Amino acid sequence: MERVLAEALLSQSQDPRGLLRALCVWEPPPSAERVETLRFLLQRLEEQQEGGGGTSAGPAAPLLQEAVREVAAGHLVPLLRSLRARRAGATDGDPSGPRDRRRRVLRAAGGALRSCARLAGGPQLAAGLADEALLDLLGRRPAAGPEEEEARAAPGQRGGLGIEEAVEVLVAVAPCLRPCEDRALLERVARAALAVALGDEENEEPGADEGAAALVAGRLLPAVGRSSAVALRALWDGLVPPEQEAEKEEPESGRWGPVPHEPRVARLLLVLSALAERLLPIPGTGGAWGAPEEEGPEAWRSPRFWRAVQAGLVHTDGLTRKRARYLLQRAVEASAGRGAECSCGARDANEPNLFWWSDKKKEQLLKFWENYILIMETLEGNQIHVIKPVLPKLDSLFDYAVSEEKECWLLHPSWHMCIYKRMFESENKTLTKEGIIHFLELYETKGLPGAPGFSEFIIGPLMEALSESSLYGRSPGHKIGTCSPLGMKLQTFLVTYVSLLSEDVKSSFLLKFIKKMTSRHWCAVPILFLSRALAHIPPCKVLGVEGLLALRDVLQCTMITHQILLRGAAQCYLLQTAMNLIDVEKVSFSDVSNFLMSLRQEESLGRGTTLWTELCDWLRINENYFEEVSSCIGFSGRCSLNVYVQNLVQDYIKSSTMETGGNCFMPDWYEAKLVALMILLAADVEEMKNKYSERKKTQNELKAALHPLMDVLMKLGTNVYIPLLKTDRCLQLLLKLLQMCSLKGSLTPDDGVLTLLQNSVMSTTESISEFIVRRLTTNELSTVSDLERCHLYLTMLSELVNLHGKFGRKNSDSIWRFIALLKNASMLHLQNLNSEKEPKLGVQIQKVVSMACLAVVCRIFSQKSDLHLDALDTGILEKFISSFHLNQIMRKPHAEEQNSLFEESSSSQGWGRVVAQYIHDQWLCLSFLLNKYHTLIPAIESEMEPFLHVVPKPVDILQAALEALTILPSDQVVPVFHCMKILVPKLLYSSESLCIESFDMAWKVIYSLSNTQLIFWSNLKAFVQFVFDIGVLTIAARIKGQAYSKIKEIIYKIIEMSTTKTGVLNILISYCCRSWIVPPSADLVLSQDPFSSARDYIELVIESCVFGTVFRRDQRLIQDVHAFIENLGHECAANVVTENTNRDDHYVRVCAIKFLCLLDGSNISHKMFIEDLAIKLLDKKPVLKQALTVVLQWCFNHNFSVRLYALLALKKIWAMCKTLHVEEFDALTAIIESSLHQVENMHGAGNAKKNWQRIQEHFFFATFHPLKDYSLETIFYTLPRLSELVEDEWITIGKFIKFNDIPIDSEFQWYLSQTELRELKPSDWSQQDIGSNSVEGDNQLEWIDVQKKMIPWKNNVPDLDLDLVFQDRAAKFGKSISRLIVVASLIDKPTNLGGLCRTCEIFGASALVVGSLHYINDKQFQHLSVSAEQWLPLVEVKPLQLVDYLQKKKTEGYTTIGVEQTAKSSDLTEYCFPEKSLLLLGNEREGIPANLIQHLDVCVEIPQHGIIRSLNVHVSGALLIWEYTRQQIIKQRDAK
Repeated sequence: MERVLAEALLSQSQDPRGLLRALCVWEPPPSAERVETLRFLLQRLEEQQEGGGGTSAGPAAPLLQEAVREVAAGHLVPLLRSLRARRAGATDGDPSGPRDRRRRVLRAAGGALRSCARLAGGPQLAAGLADEALLDLLGRRPAAGPEEEEARAAPGQRGGLGIEEAVEVLVAVAPCLRPCEDRALLERVARAALAVALGDEENEEPGADEGAAALVAGRLLPAVGRSSAVALRALWDGLVPPEQEAEKEEPESGRWGPVPHEPRVARLLLVLSALAERLLPIPGTGGAWGAPEEEGPEAWRSPRFWRAVQAGLVHTDGLTRKRARYLLQRAVEASAGRGAECSCGARDANEPNLFWWSDKKKEQLLKFWENYILIMETLEGNQIHVIKPVLPKLDSLFDYAVSEEKECWLLHPSWHMCIYKRMFESENKTLTKEGIIHFLELYETKGLPGAPGFSEFIIGPLMEALSESSLYGRSPGHKIGTCSPLGMKLQTFLVTYVSLLSEDVKSSFLLKFIKKMTSRHWCAVPILFLSRALAHIPPCKVLGVEGLLALRDVLQCTMITHQILLRGAAQCYLLQTAMNLIDVEKVSFSDVSNFLMSLRQEESLGRGTTLWTELCDWLRINENYFEEVSSCIGFSGRCSLNVYVQNLVQDYIKSSTMETGGNCFMPDWYEAKLVALMILLAADVEEMKNKYSERKKTQNELKAALHPLMDVLMKLGTNVYIPLLKTDRCLQLLLKLLQMCSLKGSLTPDDGVLTLLQNSVMSTTESISEFIVRRLTTNELSTVSDLERCHLYLTMLSELVNLHGKFGRKNSDSIWRFIALLKNASMLHLQNLNSEKEPKLGVQIQKVVSMACLAVVCRIFSQKSDLHLDALDTGILEKFISSFHLNQIMRKPHAEEQNSLFEESSSSQGWGRVVAQYIHDQWLCLSFLLNKYHTLIPAIESEMEPFLHVVPKPVDILQAALEALTILPSDQVVPVFHCMKILVPKLLYSSESLCIESFDMAWKVIYSLSNTQLIFWSNLKAFVQFVFDIGVLTIAARIKGQAYSKIKEIIYKIIEMSTTKTGVLNILISYCCRSWIVPPSADLVLSQDPFSSARDYIELVIESCVFGTVFRRDQRLIQDVHAFIENLGHECAANVVTENTNRDDHYVRVCAIKFLCLLDGSNISHKMFIEDLAIKLLDKKPVLKQALTVVLQWCFNHNFSVRLYALLALKKIWAMCKTLHVEEFDALTAIIESSLHQVENMHGAGNAKKNWQRIQEHFFFATFHPLKDYSLETIFYTLPRLSELVEDEWITIGKFIKFNDIPIDSEFQWYLSQTELRELKPSDWSQQDIGSNSVEGDNQLEWIDVQKKMIPWKNNVPDLDLDLVFQDRAAKFGKSISRLIVVASLIDKPTNLGGLCRTCEIFGASALVVGSLHYINDKQFQHLSVSAEQWLPLVEVKPLQLVDYLQKKKTEGYTTIGVEQTAKSSDLTEYCFPEKSLLLLGNEREGIPANLIQHLDVCVEIPQHGIIRSLNVHVSGALLIWEYTRQQIIKQRDAK
């Protein structure tokens, strides 16, 4: 049409100049049609000139040339300037129509300028226009040099071109520039284009000037690259400067990409994709010049090019990855087309080439790259069912990449690492896990040669991926308690990989690996399995002091988690790692001791454990090889462990003499712990050496080590001039020695070390006790900092009492004498200090100290209940305690005269904690008193008088307890709970409301602690013991008042809390069941039938019986790992030294079931309880009649399988009815037996007959016997396993045996099944897919089983300019064009719009019209569209604007088609779509409104044959879009 129009105009005018002048007369803004007509005319004149229509010489006549230059300079350039001004004045809310019209004018003006430059008769016009446009383009970005600085002012002075206009001018005139004469200008244009496209290198903002970069890359760079080889070389030199290209090594910026910032990678690939046709020309596709002035650049020989491609393949942006894949495919096709040998060397000369090509191995290389690109393309889907078949095929890439001799890599392994890194960073965690496991299996299954960069890849992307906890979950088929599959793979891989490394590389790799474990906050599970993998590396001396410090840093990372067992296990593994990998000649005893201090003895390194034994053995073997010691006083050089420890103790004792007197802060406990640990280690090492010789030598060595300490301790009671710091340090060391020896797991029979230590301490008891009592009772503690010292003294005193208790009463008279002195002095102090009017710091501190002393004395008396307390005159203590003013707030002291700034700073620090400690100790004393006399406290207040001299009124105490709960911090309320436990049963009759208030207040405290770990469990136990005391439960149930309802309410609150915090319900059910079975003796007076409360609170037992695993995914993972660690038993020291908390949710059901098993069926009370429980659990009587009724109903179910199962169940039940002679069903005999007969005699070999036979082989019908298999194992393990319930529901018999809080009689025989049921496996039809392999075609040469969700490569060039008009884009990419417009403005669901967007893009619709462009930012839209919105023009037309939009499109020649069922609608199978079709889709619910139907040319409906009369709008639209596309394809085929 355009050619015809131009011919018509020229034929009617003798002078083309007149036509040009006429067309250049326009009113601003000019119409697009006029400018396009001008372009058509100029193009026709250009064709006439090229075809000989002009003079014989070829150039246009001078007059025409003059006119053309006038059109360019006088009309077209001003027009472009006006477009910039008009765009600057437009707003974002302008409709798309004006923007499209402006774009048409711009493109038409650019085409006209191109023709003017060619008709002008010389290069001057093209060069001038290019120079002017270049200045305007440079004005759009910061100046980078003097050349650009000069160009800065010009555009502003003359109202220059905008960036779009400047780009359009340069695109138009660049082909007209001469390669030689205009070389400098071409290079300037190339540099300017690259500057805009790549952006500022220092600007890391990914969105900076994205629009300008896309415009320049999409329009200008291809035009410049096509213009000449000179321009292309200038562009390439700008991308890869010659000096970089010549370098063999690139800067150290990582092996997985040459550019440090992702935005730079994205921009670089944007530019490379735009120039791909010229940089990577394919012979026969027009990618090269006919006679180039010089040879073009060869991108495939540039390491920087390949590093950019690799960086793009793993980029976070999907479009950047697509460009990288396009460049890779293009490079492979170009290499195959050229057929010449080529290679690109890597950074290291010893590494294989990054890329190479040989025509001799063309087939193998093509196959490799085809498979490689297919894998990368498939990974974009993030759908595991699509990707799964590809993963086994990944192995074939290694077959191509490794030489047949398996000695070297043919292709650089970084290409394979790109695949793995892409999998590691996938949003689909299943895919991430598959990728990690596949990578970890490489060295085990492939036997690969050493690969450059593997170590960096392991420490980088692999470890980043391994930090995700969810990857370590159990896989289907793995039993609870087994090691995580990923954990096992990681262990095997690390052991194999490290064994292949040389010693120097091994040392460097392991050090980096360990340091990586400290570079981030790792969760408990990943750091546990990484530590486990390290611990299994075979012993090798590769780490020195730096490695030991790195391991210590990892130990600090383990302390972050609150999972004590996991934390302890990780510490065990890290210690084993240190023993296996440390080169002892590079570390000293001091380094080792500091490392061991990072371990917690109560969690891992407990004395007596296997880990402790391994450590002692390691020290024994390497004792003489450690590095020289230089820190001990008076000694340097190599030494034995005993010599080191003796000097360490002397150094520890002597360093405290530097103290100059006066009060000071308590010394840190670190040194005391370290010295105590090393003393015990040295003693055990010595005992291990003398195991088969004299033990006396071990005792002598230990005595020598302890001598400086015992010497000071012996003088404590008599020498008052010993420095305070020295006494503190000695007591700290002694206390730590005693505590370490008494830890769980440390007590072993015939422990000579412990015996010697205890005997030594016994000899110093009197001296230590005298010193402690003197310090506590003579007002020597007067500052807040002295309270820590008070705690040390009292703890030491308690340890001495416990120690004397083990040696018998005859040796403990002296210690009790000091206890009596402490008791009396503390009471005297408190009596005297209460008379003080003005509080002073020293006085108040002594008051707190005295109360703490009384609390410890009371605790000692409570623990030593076998003592004759009358001999200690406890009556005075009891009267004194009864006179307490509970919850007395100690006023903050006034400032006294201070001797130093130190005293000022410590006088009032933490005063709130001081007061809280004072009140806490008051309640400890009162708890002792109430425990002693709780049987004498009457339930009625009027009977209290005879006991007032001993116990205050219970009501007053309970009211004070409620007040204490509001005052004390949460970690100090346990003594208050203990007091309330005694008081509430006494007051429940008379003061029920007060007791209910105490329940509520206590629950608030517990609930507030639910997010903590350290103090929650101890407080919860105290709360349960208080509220669910057997006396409280019995009385509350007896009176059936509000307290009874409140207790049940708390039960359900605890159950609710247990759904989010595992282990909560365990504590409650355990305590209650033990109370109901064996109640405390004192409660027998209160209730002769403690079991009665079980009947009253049967809801607790019911909920416990049906309590299931309620873990969230992260909690389930923690439980699985817990089970794995526990199954290791004594092999893991953490199991020995940590307390078994029984927080497994299975424990709830186990506890309830074991409680029920202890009930006696002959006991009427027990029998009634069990019957009531069964009724409430089943909610129906488990009788035969009920079973038959239910089964008969199922026999009429509409589901075929259900009917078959029901009929088989009916067969078994009916057989039992006939055996038992149930007469109630005689009337049904004929019906049931005829039905069963018909089923048994089914004819044919159809599915019904096969299924009937198969179902009868099911274990439940064939093997299971309700009576013979009646056992705990059958109910809780065998049946769930055979029924293929989730493994979390299986409870093994081992758990019933392990949880021994409720012991069962040894004669109890209901544990094990007696039949072959235990040996059965799950049913056949459940296993039919287990053995099948979804990728059986793994060995096939062709990948016919892989979904290829991608566009063919010839149409797969990534979009470089998202703002291009669709026609220009299609012309550039060779994509088929349709004239179909899909209007979806009435659709409001993002999912439907996203699917339509994807469908429109796939079938090449020209545009998709939506009601709002905001939809494209919706996650649901993006999930369905899979980036189609980036490749399809989207137009915003609101529903209210649809009428105008439809009318406008009609004027443009479009046929408007509605998808609707109307009286006159056409059948889709019979309708012929015009080329220019507009498809209007209706709303999901209301369809197309009536007011719009009248504006449509035709309505089309889809023929339907079902009952439902409507399809989803996306499905409907897709059907019509495909039908339109199908008809257009047929028309095009017929036209050819």
